[in-house]
Amino acid sequence: MSRRTEKKKSKKGTKVKQGWRTARDSDRHELYELSVQNVDAEIDFVDRVWERLRGRTARTLREDFCGTFAAACEWIRRRDDNTAVGVDLDEEVLDWGRNRNLPTLDDDQRSRLEIRRKDVRESGATGIETVLAMNFSYFLFKTRDELRNYFAAVHRDLADDGILICDAYGGSDSYTEMEEERNLDGFTYVWDQNQYDPITGDVVNHIHFRFPDGSEMTKAFTYEWRLWSIPEIRELLLEAGFQKVTVWWEGTDEESGDGDGEFEPTERGEACPGWIAYFTAEK
Repeated sequence: MSRRTEKKKSKKGTKVKQGWRTARDSDRHELYELSVQNVDAEIDFVDRVWERLRGRTARTLREDFCGTFAAACEWIRRRDDNTAVGVDLDEEVLDWGRNRNLPTLDDDQRSRLEIRRKDVRESGATGIETVLAMNFSYFLFKTRDELRNYFAAVHRDLADDGILICDAYGGSDSYTEMEEERNLDGFTYVWDQNQYDPITGDVVNHIHFRFPDGSEMTKAFTYEWRLWSIPEIRELLLEAGFQKVTVWWEGTDEESGDGDGEFEPTERGEACPGWIAYFTAEK
């Protein structure tokens, strides 16, 4: 049975008339936020992790590979004393966030958010309680040394009781070259597992968007990753200096048999065709 959870739900307050969107008048970053990201759930999970592991609420967060820094914005909105740093190397996507996401914050909220165009390994943002690395972005590090070095940099930058939170995906379907479609309001999201090399573990994945008028935004996003396994990630986090690494596995909806969106710490998973799991790595 499949346990892969669609992480993105409809953005609050967003209403799109069915059939209104076309490839020509659509924005790829907006479509990404609508179809891939669920920042409400991500920040809910951060708060839950801190309450479970530390018995308190964190104030500081760094969003690595932040893109349009939607999660950082959601963190800022949660509490009046929260601060956030977003880090990414892509100036184009950061500019999109500055033009589209920053205006959703008031003056006080904007003063508590800093955006840095830097390598996540050398961001200079230190003493952070939570580093968030979501949507598998760290999979771009393709060797053990590269990934260990990233994790070690996060470990260095975290506060003494800080926590790294990241996610991973896998399952037998993840090794298959195929497309998965998901119909959303006014467009179709397509996850294209275009290439997989069983010798290197390299994958090439695309995101396409298709529209009711027959138009298509092909290769709106392309990811050239190594498909890391849970044991590899855990080992590298420990090698990087983290004291405790926990895998949070998704529960099962009794009616559908699919994932229920609720993640709990576990030492045993299921051999599902598709799954998404979270990691917490404690300094």
